Amino acid sequence: MIFTRISLQNWRNFKSVDVQLQNRVFLVGPNAAGKSNFLDAIRFLNKIVAEGGGLREAVSQRDGVSSIRCLFSREKPDVALTVEIGYEQDNPKWEYQLSFSSNTKHQPIVKKEVVKKDGVTILDRPNEDDKLDGELLTQTHIEQVSANKDFREIAEFLNSVSYQHIVPQLVREPDRSVGKINKNDPFGGDFLERLAKSEKSSPRSFKSKIEKIKKALVVAVPQFQEFRLERDARGVPHLKGLYEHWRPGAGWQDEKQLSDGTLRLFGLMWCILEGSGPLLLEEPEISLHPGVVERIPQLISTLAKSQSRKKSTKRQIIVSTHSQEMLNDTGLGNDEVLLFLPTAEGTDVKTAGDDIEVRNLLESGFSMADAVIPRTKPEKASQLNLAFF
Repeated sequence: MIFTRISLQNWRNFKSVDVQLQNRVFLVGPNAAGKSNFLDAIRFLNKIVAEGGGLREAVSQRDGVSSIRCLFSREKPDVALTVEIGYEQDNPKWEYQLSFSSNTKHQPIVKKEVVKKDGVTILDRPNEDDKLDGELLTQTHIEQVSANKDFREIAEFLNSVSYQHIVPQLVREPDRSVGKINKNDPFGGDFLERLAKSEKSSPRSFKSKIEKIKKALVVAVPQFQEFRLERDARGVPHLKGLYEHWRPGAGWQDEKQLSDGTLRLFGLMWCILEGSGPLLLEEPEISLHPGVVERIPQLISTLAKSQSRKKSTKRQIIVSTHSQEMLNDTGLGNDEVLLFLPTAEGTDVKTAGDDIEVRNLLESGFSMADAVIPRTKPEKASQLNLAFF
């Protein structure tokens, strides 16, 4: 399943946002426009249903309701999120609504929680039990196994969401991953340990993924030949790459010697292949050559589809980017690109096809990059070099 729609009210940068989502989504806009905050709304829902999570923990990690609430909000104090989840854009199967505020103890409290299946309401809170015991509203029903039986499919879907932003400097410190890093550190602190566990638990699947990555790296990285994973005498995992060398076997390098670009590209491909739920990526173009970056949209489609059991479905991947090369991909649809446009009343979000200026440029033959990048560029960017004079 995928997110087919997301609506945000009073969430950080966004006073009000309501957009449809596709299998591939590219978020484009200036710095501080809210691309990361948009992704964080999905991460928030994931944290509510995750092990060790819940509404209170999800809010606490974001420093309380007051830090989440949009500063542009004047009338409505509640924060609200609505997602539609399904297999097809025109026929969502589930709808989940959550709005919350804080009580006098500065604890998050549910103001509304609604679940609909095929348009039929199967949960509507506050209910009679909530009215009798207000403490029940400090938790959502979706986070409680005892309460979400009729819509556990939503909880399982939200729990499958993955956020990844591999930082090569953290990958190069494999000692961090030996009993010290939380499970699935999105920044790569336990990345090598995750690889080692995958190899041990599913060797055939691991080998298949590595072969796919190797084929891509042979093309993208000059003189690259082979990858392997091994543990040292202390049991610490290491990722080693073999490069062409005049002495046989002398071209092996471990993660400390591999370039940032090589580690990031390997990490990007592995993250796409690693799961089946929605994947959130931030600026995957960092450290990569423009010639490689322009192939990322196609790479996403190819690898995401290869993970699906059904050829007709793909893993949903939502990407924030500033890259003109990535947006030059001729296969990008108008509804796959979301523009983040700051205004005096918070950030506005719309598809490229819904923006009149961009749509006119696209219809005139401009590429997506040439139509979108100037539209989302900061108005005073050209004055940056004058700021110190």
